[in-house]
Amino acid sequence: MSETTSGAGPRLRAPVNLVSRRAIGHWALRAGLGWLVVLLAQAVPVVLAAGAPTWLRVTLLVSALVAVAHVVVMPRWRYRVHRWETTPDAVFTRGGWVNQEWRLAPVSRIQTVDTARGPLQQLLGLATVTVTTASAQGPVTIEGLDAEVAARIVDELTATTQATPGDAT
Repeated sequence: MSETTSGAGPRLRAPVNLVSRRAIGHWALRAGLGWLVVLLAQAVPVVLAAGAPTWLRVTLLVSALVAVAHVVVMPRWRYRVHRWETTPDAVFTRGGWVNQEWRLAPVSRIQTVDTARGPLQQLLGLATVTVTTASAQGPVTIEGLDAEVAARIVDELTATTQATPGDAT
């Protein structure tokens, strides 16, 4: 059941559903791959240059420490923040980790509902659902969903959207 304000439509509120725990692994792998590129770019001159300057070795060490902290902390933090919920009236999301974003998309404004599965998501059985509206803020996305849950959400939102009067603008 959604919360409404005397006919004004759904209100922004905290969504209730967690994303899949496998999203932690997905976010860690993505971050780790990004850091791997950075660390390799920094390590090549250190390894190839005879007597590489100390500052170059220090920046590589600092980058490695930041990388480890990022890969360990960020995915767990994001998991605690990311939430989603769909109701007959709206789609609610909360995402991010340092900058957190709460979004609400009224069903009457939904134009399209899509699912995306990148290679890492496919490997981990995850998917991202994107709900597009006419909002200037862009689409509402739900990352880190179990692929079966994502398919169910797309089916439910498609059916609900088709049954909702309005022009989605």
